[in-house]
Amino acid sequence: MKKVYHSPAKINTFLKIVGTRDGYHELISRFVLMEKLYDTMWFEPNVGISFDIIGDFDCDKKSNTIYKAYEALLDYKPQKNIVEFCKKHKMMVYKNIPKQAGLGGGSSNAATFLKMLNDILSLGLSPDELAQIGARVGADVPFFVYGYKAANVSGIGEIVEEFKDDVPQIKLFTPDDIKCDTKEVYKTFRKHFITDLEPELAAELATKTTREILESHPPIELNDLFKAVLKKYPEFYEHKLDGWYLSGSGSTLFKAK
Repeated sequence: MKKVYHSPAKINTFLKIVGTRDGYHELISRFVLMEKLYDTMWFEPNVGISFDIIGDFDCDKKSNTIYKAYEALLDYKPQKNIVEFCKKHKMMVYKNIPKQAGLGGGSSNAATFLKMLNDILSLGLSPDELAQIGARVGADVPFFVYGYKAANVSGIGEIVEEFKDDVPQIKLFTPDDIKCDTKEVYKTFRKHFITDLEPELAAELATKTTREILESHPPIELNDLFKAVLKKYPEFYEHKLDGWYLSGSGSTLFKAK
């Protein structure tokens, strides 16, 4: 019987940009796992000559985070059994997590794929090694590798520290008509808001629980990308924003129930 894996979503309770490094943005953020919202992933036999990924994706195979994770894994551990397994099996993905929504679906898929191969092929890679591989794919991947229910994430995503959080029940809203391009959002932030950094507030937020944070701070203050999203995608104003917080680079909004 095939083994089916869950690839969960996340929200960012807060996301503060605190600097830049080699063209990347350094951040301090609270990531919270949304375990009830997940994609499902499993392998099925394949007779192809290459690694195939089957799912509702908007990109070509080589741009897919799963394929990038496959390449990064081979670069780190160039074993023939990895190549042979991925030729003989296709990666099946049933998508539930909305795309370009700030919920980390692509990063979660990449992390889950790495953990699946590590498990199935008994590669013996530690979580730290998998996180190191995943960091080459995307900034959010290490968080999903570790699988913490909540964590403070810093640097360019490579520093993940488990946080014993108090998270209220969360309601999500993802507009059907808005897809946020992460690169464009960060580009807009750097062009218009890079001088508004608040590292002291970021450090303070990292010590508080999600419940405390949501009860004491307005949405626009908690996510430095919120202003950039509103500037890049003014159609957001057509939705009722009062009391809703932005996750990641959008477009998902959330609040405590």
